Amino acid sequence: MTARERLIKTLNHEDPGKVVVDMGATSITGINANALDKLRRTLGLEERKIKINEPLQLLGLVEEDVREALHIDVVDITNNTTMYGFENKGWKPFVLQSGLEVEVPENFNTTVDAEGNTYLYAQGDMNYPPASKMPKDGFFFDHITRGNIEFDEDTDSAKEDFKDDFGILTDEHLRYIEDRCNYFYNNTGYGMIGGGALAGLGDFATIQGPNVKQPKGIRDIPDFMMAHMICPDYIHEVYEMQTEVALKNAKLFREACGDKIQAIVISGTDFGTQNGPFMSMDSFREFYKPCYTKINNWVHENTNWKTFYHSCGAISDFLQDFHEMGVDILNPVQLSANGMDGRMLKDKWGDKFTFWGGGVDTQKTLPFGTPEEVYDEVMQRLQLFSKDGGFVFNTVHNIQGQTSAENMMAMFQAIEDFNRTK
Repeated sequence: MTARERLIKTLNHEDPGKVVVDMGATSITGINANALDKLRRTLGLEERKIKINEPLQLLGLVEEDVREALHIDVVDITNNTTMYGFENKGWKPFVLQSGLEVEVPENFNTTVDAEGNTYLYAQGDMNYPPASKMPKDGFFFDHITRGNIEFDEDTDSAKEDFKDDFGILTDEHLRYIEDRCNYFYNNTGYGMIGGGALAGLGDFATIQGPNVKQPKGIRDIPDFMMAHMICPDYIHEVYEMQTEVALKNAKLFREACGDKIQAIVISGTDFGTQNGPFMSMDSFREFYKPCYTKINNWVHENTNWKTFYHSCGAISDFLQDFHEMGVDILNPVQLSANGMDGRMLKDKWGDKFTFWGGGVDTQKTLPFGTPEEVYDEVMQRLQLFSKDGGFVFNTVHNIQGQTSAENMMAMFQAIEDFNRTK
């Protein structure tokens, strides 16, 4: 079977023969540029500068030679636009805090202050305050809160404040999506996932408006979360608008790709911390569940796609609601969080969700363990999650920059050894 055929079987909870492997097909299943450079060198691939295709986390573009060398099975189908509102094109040199020379998009424009902090700008426009800051010796950017200092619920309008945050796919975007989709569908056997997060309601990576030059409204994350209780109509208005845009973009995505893709990323919103939920179930059911149910229903009624949801942390309390609202794929499957026991997840939810992730812990084992510890944990996770399909191997979130090449190679060796016995 091709990788695409195995992905289809996996998503339908059938045994695919070999476990499907992803690295780099989404912005939450990728690899930091520093780690990718080490991996390329260890694999003995052609020396070239890593391209940064996701600026916030400084993720590296996983290219064809890496996919071939490591038997990666899935590719992304996106509009090629970053969360900062500029496209991945017109590459130019840049040096990371680690000293690694990379390439970044032409509108990846930065300034550095006297303390060595690096600033990045929405749409690359340096005539406005910076959108994000990377501390000296940092590994990635942190968004800067901009927007209104005071909020007046009698005069402030969520539709006005967030009108520039959620855009409809342009003809240029759709041509790019269609061309990329057709190329991989007609010329390769890769599985394909539509990226970009159609509707990350309340996603901490987007609330602050990194793609907006001059954000308005409630942009401070604690204030935004408190607004669910203090001014709920404002949050409802934001999410209703975002859902309308998501549905329009889903229809356009279907026109561009039809059923050539197998899955689509709906949301990257985190609902769990390491220890428990971010919010009450009542709040989730009021603000989030109706919107996501509407989007998932449209996808399932009009396409063959599976819906992909990312949420870090302790989310076991949400799983029944996730199932009821039509979630097909769970990522990143953070087993180190409270209540996220792997055996429980597979036994109780394995016939309802595809687990896309959970293959190895990226907080401790992968970056700080020995190669032997990495190999053993990967093998254990493969044996646990792969039974009867419903498992795409990926790490628990992105591979971090300080991860050693030896540990990454141990991870892929375990996958190869496991698949060889299938």
